[in-house]
Amino acid sequence: MTDIKQLNTQDENFWSQLDDLLAWESVSDDQVFNTVNNILKDVRKRGDAAVIEYTNKFDRMSAKNMAELEIPQSRLDEALTKIPADQKRALEKAAERVRLYAEHQKLESWSYTEADGTVLGQQVMPMDRAGLYVPGGKAAYPSSVLMNAIPAKVAGVRELIMVVPTPDGELNELVLSAAAIAGVDKVFAIGGAQAVAAMAYGTETVPKVDKIVGPGNIFVATAKGMVFGAVGIDMIAGPSEICVVCDGKTDPDWIAMDLFSQAEHDEDAQSILVCPDADYVAQVKASIEKLIQDMPRAEIINKSLNDRGVLITVKDMDQAIEVANYIAPEHLELSMDDPDQWAKKIRHAGAIFMGRYTAEALGDYCAGPNHVLPTSRTARFSSPLGVYDFQKRSSLINCSAEGASELAKTASILARGEGLVAHARSAEYRMKK
Repeated sequence: MTDIKQLNTQDENFWSQLDDLLAWESVSDDQVFNTVNNILKDVRKRGDAAVIEYTNKFDRMSAKNMAELEIPQSRLDEALTKIPADQKRALEKAAERVRLYAEHQKLESWSYTEADGTVLGQQVMPMDRAGLYVPGGKAAYPSSVLMNAIPAKVAGVRELIMVVPTPDGELNELVLSAAAIAGVDKVFAIGGAQAVAAMAYGTETVPKVDKIVGPGNIFVATAKGMVFGAVGIDMIAGPSEICVVCDGKTDPDWIAMDLFSQAEHDEDAQSILVCPDADYVAQVKASIEKLIQDMPRAEIINKSLNDRGVLITVKDMDQAIEVANYIAPEHLELSMDDPDQWAKKIRHAGAIFMGRYTAEALGDYCAGPNHVLPTSRTARFSSPLGVYDFQKRSSLINCSAEGASELAKTASILARGEGLVAHARSAEYRMKK
């Protein structure tokens, strides 16, 4: 039996109880930190040789050189011929929608000219090279390949390097097919902290990248955090989460399955329902008990719901929105009448799924917006992965003689006020006598 927690905003200690449920520490322990730190140092020092050793050790491989661990473009193309036709069509359709959405995100350069002829602006340029980490083994997510690779390509990134561990040499045809469709340039059958290190620092074979994106286990997440600064990273993601705000008029079976859709990811995933109708909350709980019986991942769903799930009863829809904003969820479903109006009141959410027919699962695969989203309440200050994550902005300043002379008056005063005389004189040289 699923023993999902139930809270009511009228309870005296509601907010503290909610805080306890939302709390999530993704910080690795000392053992993980030390292991990763040693791997990073070793790869930085010994390059390919270290990568090969760790790959053979952790992924039960027997590679003698990096050539054996590079998956050629021809193998990606071959994968497209191996997968069923319906899977190929689905990947292509999803890629098309992700690419179309991404095209709308491109930042463009701009400038304006002041009266004295001074030009100010911003130049937008893509990164030269990006690295994509893709989980391997049991966790094979071709959708993540599309979501991470396509925005980079739309941004104009010249070269996209993908790493994917292949335990026991097992290749996932769907993942390779997604890489082919997304236009990945190079693929290496490596994973773990050693793959992150290889992309961050570069080896004789693996090119050094400018930014590393993509999900991974605690060793990968720890490595990404530790190489930040040498390279950019997308985020350190926590467990997947969903918050459904419902007015009590949607089929309760639909809502129960929406909660399952995140709970089945892993035991640490979080599923939350917020609703002003106590009777409806009870109906959803009954649907959970009924539907979980037939779920292939029932054990994982059950533990996720018992440990981190919660059904919250609120006094009205305004309070439901207040609770949702406090949670700042990765995925937020607004399963209600007039979701467009309610969405305007949402300040913190990774992605907002509006209306009774918009299941969060559509966003995971093919709606178009990116499924790489801020978790663990970081939607308060973070945004979904997008084209802009692979673009850099440079300020443009082109002073006319008149503009330089006028600006120098202000700069000189401020520089001397800070005691930086060379700054002041550098500006003053350009002043009209």
